[in-house]
Amino acid sequence: MSEIDDEATVSARRAAHIRSFVLRQGRVSDAQRRFHEEGMPRWGVPYRPGVLDLDAVFGRSAPKILEIGCGMGETTATIAAAHPQNDYLGIEVHTPGVGSLLKEIATRELSNLRVIQHDAVEVVRDMIAPGSLSGIHIFFPDPWPKKRQQKRRLIQPGFVGLLATRLAPGGYLHCATDWEEYAVQMLAVLSAEPLLVNTAKDFTPRPPYRPQTKFETRGLKLGHGVWDVVFRRRA
Repeated sequence: MSEIDDEATVSARRAAHIRSFVLRQGRVSDAQRRFHEEGMPRWGVPYRPGVLDLDAVFGRSAPKILEIGCGMGETTATIAAAHPQNDYLGIEVHTPGVGSLLKEIATRELSNLRVIQHDAVEVVRDMIAPGSLSGIHIFFPDPWPKKRQQKRRLIQPGFVGLLATRLAPGGYLHCATDWEEYAVQMLAVLSAEPLLVNTAKDFTPRPPYRPQTKFETRGLKLGHGVWDVVFRRRA
């Protein structure tokens, strides 16, 4: 294969996956913009193809937890603050959420949390070394509820297989959703991945390290369900 053909093949592979998000033109507040501009040079990690040295990013050797889809950042920051023995790398694409997360880092003075603003599939594929993560959190990803949209869902066999390779033996993958049909799909996809084993018979009660969000609390009071699945990488 020629060098040109090889580059073309790589480019095609990189463009092949279906994105699980749509970049909406949401309003960015003045505070979010300010914290984004001031915080990204300090706590942001630029996307670059090539394995990331996570110990160098955080300046220490500690368990590394990846969170995909940080939303507005409150849950991510709460977890990082409660577990200073771990380092947390959050991935979020939307600027208002990234700005809010950076504000949380600044106001809580968190030294164990960094942010990448980029597509999670590309970050995991191109930047995260195999066997380097102690855990992965995917909390309330977009459910894409319409049948024609479900191909956009993040939890698909190919991506789960990729995530499993990035976990160290014994590392965990924790997904949560408030859409029952998506929860069933999550359970099926994770159960079918040979590198993973369920920590429960099927779904698990909310682990204490995952804070209950205000949105989740309101939903539970209205009788809405929330489903957690936690799998571990086989030794």
